[in-house]
Amino acid sequence: MVVQILSSALLGIRAIKVMIEVHCTLGVGYHLVGMADHAVRESTYRIAGALQSVGHKIPGKKFIINMAPADLRKSGAHYDLPLAIGILCASGQIDHDIALSKTLFLGELSLDGSLRPLKGVLPIVRTAAEQGIESVILPSKNASEAAIIPELSIYAFDHLKDVLAHMDPQQVKETKTSTVQSNVCPAGGKKAMPDRPSNQDQSALVQKSGDSSQEMEHDFSMVRGQVMAKRALEIAASGGHNLLMLGPPGSGKTLLARCLPSILPPLTHHEALETTTIHSVVGQDLARGLIFKRPFRSPHHSISDKALIGGGRYPMPGEISLAHNGVLFLDELPEFSRKTLESLRQPLEEGEVHLSRAHFNATYPSRVMLVCSMNPSHAGGGDISAAYLKKISGPLLDRIDLQLSVPPVSFEHLSDHKLAESSREIRQRVVLCREKQLERFGHYNAQMTPKHIQQYAQLDPEVLALLAQAMKHLGLSARAYHRVIKVARTIADMDQSREIKVDHMAEALQYRVLDRQTG
Repeated sequence: MVVQILSSALLGIRAIKVMIEVHCTLGVGYHLVGMADHAVRESTYRIAGALQSVGHKIPGKKFIINMAPADLRKSGAHYDLPLAIGILCASGQIDHDIALSKTLFLGELSLDGSLRPLKGVLPIVRTAAEQGIESVILPSKNASEAAIIPELSIYAFDHLKDVLAHMDPQQVKETKTSTVQSNVCPAGGKKAMPDRPSNQDQSALVQKSGDSSQEMEHDFSMVRGQVMAKRALEIAASGGHNLLMLGPPGSGKTLLARCLPSILPPLTHHEALETTTIHSVVGQDLARGLIFKRPFRSPHHSISDKALIGGGRYPMPGEISLAHNGVLFLDELPEFSRKTLESLRQPLEEGEVHLSRAHFNATYPSRVMLVCSMNPSHAGGGDISAAYLKKISGPLLDRIDLQLSVPPVSFEHLSDHKLAESSREIRQRVVLCREKQLERFGHYNAQMTPKHIQQYAQLDPEVLALLAQAMKHLGLSARAYHRVIKVARTIADMDQSREIKVDHMAEALQYRVLDRQTG
């Protein structure tokens, strides 16, 4: 007898349907084929223990199990449950009242039959919905994550015996399931908990309630002085620009960086789905559903290039992808290894990380705001050290739109307890500016192509002359030339101006402090 059970293989943030074919015939043996890795092959022992705990067993017959497509490497323990169900069905130990061709099975089995939570459930159920799958059976601890996709019926269980009871209600009368959202259904059809709002409703609620999800520990009202730095961060937030702050220790660079997410608009539903999918792949707890707060990642300078951009035998997302749609903060930029920093160039330019291995290719999104800070010298003094600056390559600096000096905070500013402008007030201006850019060409100014610049950022002769003079004296590259224009376009948008004026271009050129030092 041959039984077909559906499961899925995860490749980056996309999934591929896997058909598990179980053939039970006369003889003795257990043959698993289809490029299964060690975790999948070891499932035999977990399945045997789990089946024994619910009064079943792997019978003394010959089992040939094929995992198709055969040329796709299968990894992970989430195949335990579909393999166990396939063995029970093929050997005639259970009957089922569900349509196996429309049901996806996911779950790692413990020896006592309980189901352990999995990584990467969200991208798997997203793909399943696109492929016409109607329901998914998985561990209860993944219920909230799976319920983000409303098109599917999610059946979440704590134990293998509950799965078997769901498949054949006549066999066991009482079942126990864990439900969290309206599309998470127990076997008996009753909702065990009140419905939560759908994620679309959550997204609308976030924006309608004044971006309540964006209220954070760090607020710009806490920042004393640093008027020019706060202006630069507002420009960066308004256009999605990369930023570098140069200043002595204690000048507030880290505090400014940590305040930046508080003035960014809340994630749209599409952005939240993208961000949550990446965090699902690394196994983050998603019990609260979609992530609507923009990520802020601040890795230590000892991080490797693989940890920063992603990698491994089966490539996993790195810090730059975990910061997708948010902020990647690199404190003390020259302390990072040269190799690590150079690995950022392609992801920053393309907004994606492409990772290739012998049996595995993955692409992870990496559209981030890169925010960096550094001291003028290794000793942290006020003088600019050329040797220290040379640790950062010119091509990487070209990808940073705004470079500004952050001076020490004066005693007068530190002792002034009057609250400065709040993040909420600044965020309102940022949201209006970004909406204007989205209406214009569907992107933010930092993502403008040369074609967009030619169409939406034309310069009159006076502005062009100022830029030509700056190019000559600062030695700006072609990439830096375009980035200065993008910043000027953002400043003009903040000023409600259709044209880029001389003062807009002059301010944009002020934020090239390292070019002025080396030019």
